Amino acid sequence: MSDDNKTVLISQQGAVRILTNSNPGARNAITPTLYAELSAALADAQNDPEVGAVVFTGAGDFFCSGGDLNLLAKRRELPAPERREKLEGLHDLIRGIRDFGKPVIAAVEGGAAGAGLSMALACDMLVSARDAFYTVAYVKVGLTPDGGATAFLAEFVSRQVLTEMCLTGDRMTAERLHALGAVNRLTDKGAALAEAIALAARVADGPERAIARIKTLCRQAHRATLEQQLDAEAVHMVESQADAEAAEGIGAFLGKRRADFAALRRKTKPDAS
Repeated sequence: MSDDNKTVLISQQGAVRILTNSNPGARNAITPTLYAELSAALADAQNDPEVGAVVFTGAGDFFCSGGDLNLLAKRRELPAPERREKLEGLHDLIRGIRDFGKPVIAAVEGGAAGAGLSMALACDMLVSARDAFYTVAYVKVGLTPDGGATAFLAEFVSRQVLTEMCLTGDRMTAERLHALGAVNRLTDKGAALAEAIALAARVADGPERAIARIKTLCRQAHRATLEQQLDAEAVHMVESQADAEAAEGIGAFLGKRRADFAALRRKTKPDAS
């Protein structure tokens, strides 16, 4: 399924779709081409009943070095509205990763810098090599964070740590992020992708619509009050109870068999027979 002429390479292992940002000569720096190709790849994965989860990674030995500074330098010449319009390409991609209906797992080798950090943290889970580093490096080139970096980091670090990371641009180790709760799995160097695929495979066969509801609950849990979260949980539970997924899951449990949620995904697609 891969195409070496594209920025986003696509492959599949079982029910896991693997999307690879392939710009290794620039340490997989983010480009406008990536916005379009990754957004299209996510849309295709969302509509494919054979896909239960997605792994996002970078080609070679580095996840993503952030924005292309050569492109950013040229944007200084543009009027502010045009600069904002181009920035929204990144922000729309971040929203697309966050709001994607199926689980998305980042597999990080080497490091994630700037908007590359934002992309990794926008995923539902993160698998990282122990020697990888993470940095909000904007201040070093006279810029401020984008891509939701400050929002994602604020979910698990204090204001003081967040401020230090943003004002110094210093690297934070994968092991420290793991201790803070931002990294789900630590691996040896070169093993992040395999571990991410294994983790994705565990959730890929799950109930698609229930998983989308769970993702929504988890996304808003940090910002919601208890009453707001109780209300949201009630809404989603009532929906789930009437869903065919619940009938299959409960029936399988009581019948002491394995639930076949993948078959339900195929049945609900318009093209399915």
